[in-house]
Amino acid sequence: MRRPSLAWALGALSLTMLLPSLSISIANVGLPNMAVAFGAGFNEVQWVVIAYLLAITTLIVGAGRLGDLAGRRRLLLSGIAVFTLATLLCGLAPNLPLLVAARALQGAGAACMMALTMAFVGETVPKDRTGSVMGLLGTMSAVGTALGPTLGGALITLFGWRAIFLAGVPLGLVALALTFRVLPDAVPATSSPRRRFDTLGAALLAITLGAYALAMTIEGNSFGPLAIGLLIASAAGLALFVFAESRVPSPLLTLSMLRDPVLAAGLTTSALVSTVMMTTLVVGPFHLARALDLDPALVGLVMSAGPAVSALTGVPAGRATDRFGAEAMVVVGLSGILGGAVVLSLMPPAAGVIGYVLPLVVVTASYALFQAANNTAVMKDVSPSRRGLVSGMLNLARNLGLMTGASVMGTVFVFAAGTSDVTTAPSAATVRGTHWTFAVAALLVAFGLAVALGLRLRSRLSPRDPVGA
Repeated sequence: MRRPSLAWALGALSLTMLLPSLSISIANVGLPNMAVAFGAGFNEVQWVVIAYLLAITTLIVGAGRLGDLAGRRRLLLSGIAVFTLATLLCGLAPNLPLLVAARALQGAGAACMMALTMAFVGETVPKDRTGSVMGLLGTMSAVGTALGPTLGGALITLFGWRAIFLAGVPLGLVALALTFRVLPDAVPATSSPRRRFDTLGAALLAITLGAYALAMTIEGNSFGPLAIGLLIASAAGLALFVFAESRVPSPLLTLSMLRDPVLAAGLTTSALVSTVMMTTLVVGPFHLARALDLDPALVGLVMSAGPAVSALTGVPAGRATDRFGAEAMVVVGLSGILGGAVVLSLMPPAAGVIGYVLPLVVVTASYALFQAANNTAVMKDVSPSRRGLVSGMLNLARNLGLMTGASVMGTVFVFAAGTSDVTTAPSAATVRGTHWTFAVAALLVAFGLAVALGLRLRSRLSPRDPVGA
């Protein structure tokens, strides 16, 4: 492929990676204004965010597999078109129920975009540059997350909350045009009976994941009867899914895929690390405000350091992955996250803002390295017929980790602080909560590091076959 074509293809992939993450963070900042505009309470308006995340979580694996079978370029174009149309509908929604419905539709389009963007890397770049491109895509995701609050706040101040959606429509149209013009039209898998899309499996998996996602989000940091009931429903759905997959000729997922040590390690560590990364977002604002006594503006500035560091280190992390090997950089990335979490679990409040920011920078830079290396390690030897599916599984593991972290790590923080209202907790209680929560985070990363070392040692003893081959 000639360099201009490659550059344009990377531009298309970068934009399709940026838009879904931007749509998460930019909507959060508009929730107070939407609540006022529609006369709704926070528990109602938060569904603007939950509906989007639910749609992505429940559909992303099925979208990846459908792209493998029906053609990834075709489904990616459809996903971008749905995403762009839904973004317009969000900006025009006359009431909250229609806005929530439009956000769910937007999430369905985002699921296609997130599942298939990484799958296209194997078809657009040489294998020895896979790490660099994975780093670039990680950078674009971080840029979207970091840009959302600032851009959203400016748009709301100038034009009102509807502008945060309407401003995304031109970007969606650009992504659609670029994808149509420059991305290759991969040949889909054969449509023989053994290659039909597993509709039953996709539906059961969506129900299972939807129940789990609701259990993690519907009651905030507590687990009441409703959350417990949803967890039971999710477990039952998982059992039905496993049973159904053993009976269909072309299952959506097979247990044999998870016997691949690199894939199993990649999914496990991605979920664990995402759970830990959510700790910085859950604990950070309370620690900075209550323990370090910063005003809201400074809290926001310090919190932006994490996404900013991820954005700056994504591309160098990808280049390091190409140079030194994905497996080695996964271990380095996990070790950096572990070290930063341990320091945060011990850092006294007397160390001030610098004492919090420096280990946070280490954690987020190491996370960028881990993401680039882990995605490269998992995706580089996946057979073309399974790239969309495996890409969807990687994104699913990350999303499940983030949702689990928001609920579980929040619960750990509240329990360790010893108060039900952390917004008014004294400084000592907040520091105690911070230390214990990051100690738990460090244990999770240590477990992930052990999994990575063990399973990748196993993979060296027995050479890996391409997933799905």
